[in-house]
Amino acid sequence: MRTGTIIAALGGLALVLAGVTFVRTRESLIEERTSISTQWADVDLGIQRRADLIPILIESIRSELREPEIFQSLGQARDAMARSHTPQERLDANSKVSVAIAQVVAIISKYPNLKANEKLIRLRRELEVTENGILQARRRYNDAVMSYNVHLALFPGNIVSSLAGLERDNAYFMTDPGPRSTPKV
Repeated sequence: MRTGTIIAALGGLALVLAGVTFVRTRESLIEERTSISTQWADVDLGIQRRADLIPILIESIRSELREPEIFQSLGQARDAMARSHTPQERLDANSKVSVAIAQVVAIISKYPNLKANEKLIRLRRELEVTENGILQARRRYNDAVMSYNVHLALFPGNIVSSLAGLERDNAYFMTDPGPRSTPKV
């Protein structure tokens, strides 16, 4: 009788410990998922700030620039940003905006009047600060996504996530393969 009581008590204790572990792991995973949303909001804010600078950039260069395709490229990139709603759509639109702004910066260097324009110099600095802020926010976002995904894959997170219906998040910011290659001189 005494052995049966001890086994029942140990079984009950094991169930309680398993329940506590389940709840704590689930709460931890939910906190990490919430952190991803918070980090995404920081990225999104920076991306939106940069998109808001595009009309100012266009107005600053419109009178001097003789390459109308760049205005079309900037407008399309900004429109793609305005139409995006999900994080993946925002990531894709962000890439288009980055390419368009890089094209503008490259073209501006061909025009001495634009290179010396004080308003444009200040705007370029503001864009650089915004770009750096986006870069830092992207790093924090990717770190949050990676941490969440790692905890989902490890024990006991893998068991808890399957029981609680928590899924892997694959919305990472990826680097563009183009800049990885060394330019030919």
